[in-house]
Parts: sequence; C-alpha cells; structure tokens
Amino acid sequence: MASVFVTALATKDIPINGIIAVDVGGTRVAVANVSGTFYAFDDTCTHEQCSLAEGDLDDTTVTCMCHGAQFDVRSGAVLAPPASMPVRAYRTRVQGDALQIEV
Repeated sequence: MASVFVTALATKDIPINGIIAVDVGGTRVAVANVSGTFYAFDDTCTHEQCSLAEGDLDDTTVTCMCHGAQFDVRSGAVLAPPASMPVRAYRTRVQGDALQIEV
C-alpha cells in the first residue's frame, strides 16, 4: 500500500516551539513546531504510553512528562531512558497554510 500525505491541520494552529496532538487516519500523532519547521511522530511514549504532546519541547528534543524519557522529534530516536524503543516519525510537508503528514 502506497503512503499518502493527509492534511492534518492548519500550520497556524501549531504554536511556535510547541507540540499538539492530532488524529491522522485513526493514529494519534504529535506535531512539533520547531522555529517554523514541522515534525510529526507517534504521540505515545514507548515506555509507558504517556502522551508526548503533553511533554516539554526543547529545540528538537521532547521530554515525556511521565518519566523523563527523551526523543528526537526529527527521527523518533530515543535520546534518554527509561524508553528503549524509538517512536515512529512521519514525513511532513506544507501545502498553502495546511500541514500534511505522510501515512
């Protein structure tokens, strides 16, 4: 099955240097706006399934609010335990004023 870009929301709805969660085709995805560059990744921490959109964003690092696991929003890679598995990262693109996420 080929992947497609799905319009998720308007870029203006994502605060600069902030994160929000959206539903994309039945999957909860966190979207980070790092100084105008958008990154999308699974919203669920791989450690204990907390929402990453409720965590803290520091540049391209999101820290889970539950136990402090850290992930790179660009790739989903684990930067700090207790999580040991990465989160899935999704490609994004801007079309007009809409953010699209590849699913």
